[in-house]
Amino acid sequence: MTRHESFAAIIPQDDIVPLTARIGAEIRNLRLAGDLPQPVIDAIWQQLLRHKVLFFRGQDHLDDGEQERFALRIGPLAPHPTQAIVSGTASILELNSSKGGGRADQWHTDVTFVEAYPKASVLRGVVIPPVGGDTIWANTATAYDDLPAPLKQLADSLTAIHSNAYDYAALRPRSRDIDQKYHAEVFASTVYETEHPVVRVHPETGERNLLLGSFVQRIEGLARDESQKTYELFQAYVTAPENTVRWRWQAGDVVIWDNRATQHLAVNDYGDAHRVVRRVTIAGDVPVGVTGAHSRPRIKPAP
Repeated sequence: MTRHESFAAIIPQDDIVPLTARIGAEIRNLRLAGDLPQPVIDAIWQQLLRHKVLFFRGQDHLDDGEQERFALRIGPLAPHPTQAIVSGTASILELNSSKGGGRADQWHTDVTFVEAYPKASVLRGVVIPPVGGDTIWANTATAYDDLPAPLKQLADSLTAIHSNAYDYAALRPRSRDIDQKYHAEVFASTVYETEHPVVRVHPETGERNLLLGSFVQRIEGLARDESQKTYELFQAYVTAPENTVRWRWQAGDVVIWDNRATQHLAVNDYGDAHRVVRRVTIAGDVPVGVTGAHSRPRIKPAP
């Protein structure tokens, strides 16, 4: 029996429902928990590497503790470096639309302003609006694959500066005052700045991924207008519709994504309705570019 066949026997093929040809699959008839057998955890991980994002309906049995226990089976937890965790938990970050910072409506990869940003995220739907509030993910590996050869060569040679101290007001000019205050006083209370390769080589699949998103401040070695145009050129490949998958949340849903191979955003189309999701991130490693160069911190606060 091959490795692929053995994983297929653990999660029946009929229970793995691809949502698009490029990204995303729903896994059915599987109850997530911290005590799942290791072969099941391994099978989930292999499907994640293949599909980049996995969706699980009907996980209402999960509370904060069990969400963390399940996430720990994937790897060590990585609390957010600046935002407070939910009381009584080790690492859970709550994204609450009624509080500042709860509407993550810009394309991003989680926490890329630090050197070894998370390798994966586990997100649980707690309070879901009656309409709207979907999340969209994009495949950064197929985005790279779609680049014409000259653009691949250019991307391979570039590095970008990522920081949590971006211009929030310019990025979201119509945001509420409470959101801007939250960004300044909480999210960017400690400033991080890291230089990453624009193309990251995935440590498990070997795929090349465009490492961009809204934490990018500038492309190294380019003037400001050149940097912005270059960023927009490559970012457009990431967010092309054929490269994305969109999920309509229900309370109790759980989504897991490979944070090294995706970007995502929460669609801010639900007005004043309440939306709460809770996220656990899994510790990652330092990215390596095509040339073998590693990411490096430009500003790293003292511990």
